[in-house]
Amino acid sequence: MQKGVKFRIYPNKEQKNLINQTLGCCRLIYNKGLAMRNEAYQNGNKIGYSQTSAMLTELKKSDGFTFLKAADSIALQQSLRDLDRGFVNFFQKRAAHPTFKSKHSHHQSYRTINQEDNIRIAGRYLKLPKLGFVKIRQSMEVGKINNVTIEHTPAGKYFAVLNVEFEPQPRVNNGGCIGIDVGIKEFYSDSSGNVVPNPKYLEKSMCKLIREQRKLSRKQKGSNNRNKQRVKAALVHEKITNQRNDFLQKQSTMLIRENQTICIEDLNVKGMVRNHKLAQHIVSASWSKFFDMLLYKSDWYGNDVVKVPTMYPSSQTCSCCGYQNSLVKNLVVRVWECPDCHAVHNRDSNSSINILRKGLQMQSA
Repeated sequence: MQKGVKFRIYPNKEQKNLINQTLGCCRLIYNKGLAMRNEAYQNGNKIGYSQTSAMLTELKKSDGFTFLKAADSIALQQSLRDLDRGFVNFFQKRAAHPTFKSKHSHHQSYRTINQEDNIRIAGRYLKLPKLGFVKIRQSMEVGKINNVTIEHTPAGKYFAVLNVEFEPQPRVNNGGCIGIDVGIKEFYSDSSGNVVPNPKYLEKSMCKLIREQRKLSRKQKGSNNRNKQRVKAALVHEKITNQRNDFLQKQSTMLIRENQTICIEDLNVKGMVRNHKLAQHIVSASWSKFFDMLLYKSDWYGNDVVKVPTMYPSSQTCSCCGYQNSLVKNLVVRVWECPDCHAVHNRDSNSSINILRKGLQMQSA
């Protein structure tokens, strides 16, 4: 199997200049390839990767673009492959039409392929094409490296995302079955009665974020002070992202270790964020990312993740007698009593029990 491993790198001044130059060259080639394909489409023609690749070859030979030879040639070709993949996704209705890349974007990246062991880790250094040996902060051992993506973040840091091959080791779990109902106040409630509170990292850092953003808005555009303040605001965003990602990784790993079958609700998160009153809290909770972690970790270790249909009335159904109470449809109702069996239910805990039952029913069908 393959997975991505992200390490921070510490290039020297010369290597930083070369990385930034490569980012600019990849952006230039991507935009020229996109303009070429758009023009061909307007004229009623179709062109693909081979035509744009030939354009790159001719561009390198021209006098005004000799600087392209200093960049990693594989990275330039990879930017055209990414463009071709973008059009494939567009025509198959999986993504929007590719757009031009801007040099004003503060998050830039390029990808290069490992050929003849030109990308490898040697001690505290990572060898990269054209860059040579770059100092790296390695937090885990890695297997065979297939490709690497070099990222320059808005906070001014550089990262290497390695696509590596690995063999998942069989992991013995407790063999349990659990149903999970995610929420905003509590991150999730499970069918065993456990409740994991929502850490709300974004909400806790909101005052500091607002303060830094206000300072940024007062700086003169294009000044060095504005760029320094932009980095400070980006660092706050980065810390929130790291805190959230660490929390999601730990929770998903714990569930995979303790349970063989995990039943979740197939939520339409994109539709839910259209509610402007709850959008910020839903995005902050990152339910989609949490579910994605459960899915790929279940593939690694042989667990089962069952998605219960969105329209299944898990919150309205009594987990004791099966009576469906339509009055519970309102989100304000957190605790309710069943009119039939008079059992008192917590909305989220009751929903998680119903999700587990429905998931096991779907699994056995």
